[in-house]
Amino acid sequence: MEKIELKDAFAEFKNQKNIDRPTMMGVLEDVFRTQITKTYGSADNFDIIINIDKGDCEIYWNREVVEEVEDPNTQIALSELEDDDYELGETFAKKIELKDFGRRGILNIRQNLQGRIMDIEKANLYNKYVKKVGEIFTGEVYQTWAKEVLILDEDGNELRLPKSEQIPGEHFKKNDTVRAIIKSVEMKNNTTPYIVLSRTTPEFLEKLFEHEVPEILDGLITVKKVVRIPGERAKVAVESYDERIDPIGACIGVKGARIIGIVRELRNENIDVLQWTNNTQLLIQRALNPAKISSIILGGEEDKIKVYMLPDEVKKGIGKGGCNIKLAGMLVGKEIEVWRELPKEDVEDEEDVLLSEFDDVIDAWIIERLQSIGCDTAKSVLGLSAADIAKRADLEDETVEEILDILRAEFEDEE
Repeated sequence: MEKIELKDAFAEFKNQKNIDRPTMMGVLEDVFRTQITKTYGSADNFDIIINIDKGDCEIYWNREVVEEVEDPNTQIALSELEDDDYELGETFAKKIELKDFGRRGILNIRQNLQGRIMDIEKANLYNKYVKKVGEIFTGEVYQTWAKEVLILDEDGNELRLPKSEQIPGEHFKKNDTVRAIIKSVEMKNNTTPYIVLSRTTPEFLEKLFEHEVPEILDGLITVKKVVRIPGERAKVAVESYDERIDPIGACIGVKGARIIGIVRELRNENIDVLQWTNNTQLLIQRALNPAKISSIILGGEEDKIKVYMLPDEVKKGIGKGGCNIKLAGMLVGKEIEVWRELPKEDVEDEEDVLLSEFDDVIDAWIIERLQSIGCDTAKSVLGLSAADIAKRADLEDETVEEILDILRAEFEDEE
């Protein structure tokens, strides 16, 4: 019988497909047994001998020597044997040549082997990356599309960075080096594993801090919570288990040396590092820094937190586009409302009127929208432009103009 020379082929598969030779030999044996079953009806009485070192494969068909054949697959008549050394009841082993399977059989073996190799490759790739979910990945951009970026690893495997997982405003071109966190690995319809990367998750920012701050990696400083509005602003709450270590200073570094690399990686996203505390009121004060808070009303578990500030501090507390107040709410896990607290001299001044007194002419939900952006008096609303009110309170332009007309009329009547 012609030997099936497999040694070189297996070495090639091992190098290119990351499949070890013992696994490949096992796959080969299974593929041959499948084809033997199709050709002969059963593979139970066949021996497949695979030599891993030599890369050889030999197949033997074992049949019992009998006087009269009842089952051609398991028996052979003594009269059919040319060798007179066999006796009844002994086992006759015949070598099976590859050509005995026929052209179609050989094609089936080749196709099944290729299919099994692809399945193993997919499983290996899935197992490799599913263990790395949550870790930072660095790769090279291979191709960019409107909805996603295709990135290759060192083995040429494909990973994808969807547009929704990119920082707003960033653009990539071919051969750019990209750092992102491995967000998920999925098997869709038995295809190649779909590996999704992300640059917008809080976990990505946390991992960047682990890479830049040795004290975090060593366990001396713990990142308690990270909240982000990608591309705009982020807040990182940290805690130190060693009183001698300043967690905020360690994260920022001398003259910002440590945090500057993270800020550049995130396309100049503003990052606030604050010290964690279990005291909710103190955590809110730190989160809304640099705004100075006059008082805080926590309320019940489902109630919103009300924060009172002087008018000059409201803008600082809310932040650009409301980012600061949103992130502070995400950090404590509850929505925060900013209320203006008028100075004593203004409280005595009867010229200003609380918005709540207009509930007979302005809908309650509109008043709540205005209060949520820090406007709880008529003059605080009139002090803003119509466009600013519409954007921050998410109101229609016509609605804003009606509100302004009502409030202006109030003061015109007093005059």
